[in-house]
Amino acid sequence: MDVYSVSKLNNDIRRTLEQGFGNVWLVGEVSNFAAPGSGHWYFTLKDEKAQIRCAMFRGNNQRAKVRPQNGVQVLVRARVTVYAPRGDYQLLVEHIEDAGQGLLQQRFEELKVKLAAEGLFANERKRPLPADIRRVGVVTSPTGAAIQDILAVMKRRDPQVEVVIYPSSVQGESAIPQLQHMLRSAFNRNEVDVLIVGRGGGSIEDLWCFNDEQVARLLLDAPMPVISAVGHEIDFTICDFVADLRAPTPSSAAEVVTKDRSQSAQQISALQQRLVLAQQRKLKAALQQWQHLQLRLQQQHPQRQLQQQSQRSDELQARAVRALTSQLQQLKQRHQYLLGRLQALHPEKELLRYQNRLNEAQQRLTPAINRLLKQKGEQQRALMQALNIVSPLNTLDRGYAIVRDSAGNVIRDSQQAPKGTELSVKLAKGELKARSE
Repeated sequence: MDVYSVSKLNNDIRRTLEQGFGNVWLVGEVSNFAAPGSGHWYFTLKDEKAQIRCAMFRGNNQRAKVRPQNGVQVLVRARVTVYAPRGDYQLLVEHIEDAGQGLLQQRFEELKVKLAAEGLFANERKRPLPADIRRVGVVTSPTGAAIQDILAVMKRRDPQVEVVIYPSSVQGESAIPQLQHMLRSAFNRNEVDVLIVGRGGGSIEDLWCFNDEQVARLLLDAPMPVISAVGHEIDFTICDFVADLRAPTPSSAAEVVTKDRSQSAQQISALQQRLVLAQQRKLKAALQQWQHLQLRLQQQHPQRQLQQQSQRSDELQARAVRALTSQLQQLKQRHQYLLGRLQALHPEKELLRYQNRLNEAQQRLTPAINRLLKQKGEQQRALMQALNIVSPLNTLDRGYAIVRDSAGNVIRDSQQAPKGTELSVKLAKGELKARSE
């Protein structure tokens, strides 16, 4: 049976939490915000049912664009950990921003993690594009710039490829149900070799219909390979990760599904695609290795110890201030109490009262001592008289004697002194030597 110390258990729990969660996004209301002289920030994030302590160290909060205020909703990226000296579960905040747009980004990240854990982004389930593409379906707005770009590129590269448009709104509240309806229609008709789903660039709110969970799950039912071509090259949506292939822009999707008239261009495209896939695999492996090393560095980095000690110092300083304040208040109360007693019991009155009591005691003490001496003298004389009455010297004065043998034993019987025994006879005055006959 393994027996843990408290510190070892807290450290093991901290490592388990940090390895199990990594970085998380969290939204909540700020309360109990404190910024001590160390430059670190301490606050609590809460909702209507729970709360959690947070610490944001100076190195991170100096880069923050917002300063936490009590009662304000914020979005944070943080690492789950345990403050080992006190055994408290807490968050180490690395990034903070106003909730608003950040809330959509948090929802995006949460859904991304959820679907990735279910395997929806796995490379092994993605299908390659057909070698010979004769008909391409496009789910997008019929009046947007994206469809115009797609048609222009396909006409330039391979005019013989047929295009089937499935019109749908791609922005606003009505976009999600329309997008789902058009996807189901395209899947049921199953009349194209590959399907492009996309639109032009925009804000995260504009692209939100392509981050819908039901839309993402619907792509799994596609009977044909699906290309996601949403926004610009820097824009990423959930559909990009679920689709069989992601194109940076709608124009790029049109280039992927068409063959250039030049054979060399075809070879370059094929090699480029192979290179991208190889680089993605290599980048993914390097990223995993980097994340692993970063986690180990975070766990062993001296800065972690310094942060723990700094937080501990702030906590002890706060406790010392509270203790000194409490002690000072107690001393003030004690001072007021003693001052009241001093005013109620004036020293001169007390001294006068004790002086009177001392004088009375002295007056009573002298007669009492005389009576006691007289009484003890009478007792002594009575004891002397009683002692003289029983004294053996008085008995000798009446003519008696005390007889002892040579060993000093008192002889009370003649048999105790056989013939020839040397005896000592004690008289009232003097002593005689004798021998028994």
